[in-house]
Amino acid sequence: MKSRIFLLLAVFLLLAGSLIGQTAPPASVPAEQNPPANPSALPDDKAQAPEAPGSSAPTSAPPASATPPPAAPAAATGQAPQPESPPKSDSDESLETIRRVVNEVRVVFTVTDRHGHYIKDLKGSDFRVIDDRRPAELRSFRSETDLPLQVGLLVDASNSVRDRFKFEQEAAIEFLNAIVRPRYDKAFVVGFDATPEVTQDFTDSTENLSAGVRMLRAGGGTAMYDALYFACRDKLLKQEQTGPVRRAIILLSDGEDNLSHVTREEAIDMAARAEVIVYTISTNISGMKGKGDKVLERIADATGGRAFFPFQMRDVSDAFLSIQEELRSQYAMAYKPADFVADGRYRTIEILAQDKGLKVRTRKGYYAPKP
Repeated sequence: MKSRIFLLLAVFLLLAGSLIGQTAPPASVPAEQNPPANPSALPDDKAQAPEAPGSSAPTSAPPASATPPPAAPAAATGQAPQPESPPKSDSDESLETIRRVVNEVRVVFTVTDRHGHYIKDLKGSDFRVIDDRRPAELRSFRSETDLPLQVGLLVDASNSVRDRFKFEQEAAIEFLNAIVRPRYDKAFVVGFDATPEVTQDFTDSTENLSAGVRMLRAGGGTAMYDALYFACRDKLLKQEQTGPVRRAIILLSDGEDNLSHVTREEAIDMAARAEVIVYTISTNISGMKGKGDKVLERIADATGGRAFFPFQMRDVSDAFLSIQEELRSQYAMAYKPADFVADGRYRTIEILAQDKGLKVRTRKGYYAPKP
């Protein structure tokens, strides 16, 4: 009996040991399979897409122990990422290019003989350039009969020109139709009495320009200097210039100013800054040069243009034709000034023809750019 009880007890212990062995965790299971206590300690890609236990990593990925730490953000390190930072040599070359452009002055001019006829077959060796009273080095020279134009037409619409206003409008329209070429030249129209008014902004449409001229109405006082200052500063100076152009203003007025806030010399100074040549056409048909005519002559001479005094109405059209011919009879040169300093100072320009019988007309100077 005792032996039977002992046998049953041994079988029971054997079965109990077997059950306990099936529920215990295997000793070979790696600890990495258990979830980490702090998931944020993993790299971002590991935290977002953990690999299943037992799966193999792609062959292109490096082992976890060889993976370098992620790069610090630019704000933390104080350094921009390498692809966004140009090499120093590229920056130096860019600065050098800017210096070359600054140190080279471009100027457009016309040449006439003693009788006022345009001379169009000259070469660079026929001229000397004096910049700020010192000889300059000529870099390039060419004849320019087809230079793109940026032209402003300023028409005095004050009471003093009411009697001949309509004729001047028609002459101006004829001029714009002849001078402005679609997709090449651009012009704008400003009428002025007490204040300047843009009746047509920059366009290459002669139809729109003609409509802008016809919109002008005479009346009020005369603020000619303000109108010239406005046209140079707010229109031509701000107009995009992608290459050599001829900037010009044709000013129709009797020259009598009684309302401007800026002076005559301030208006001339702004024309120099905008590199604008001003052609003036006097509306005084008294047969005698008056005070206003002398003002128009001063403006034209200071900017490299010409003053016209058509004492008969039909002569206004002839003045426009002469301006048109001059705008197509030009030379363009680039030169390097001696001892150039980018200090914003005004520097004078003199272009002297070797033939003393020739007259050169160009702007009187320019402002050196500031650094």
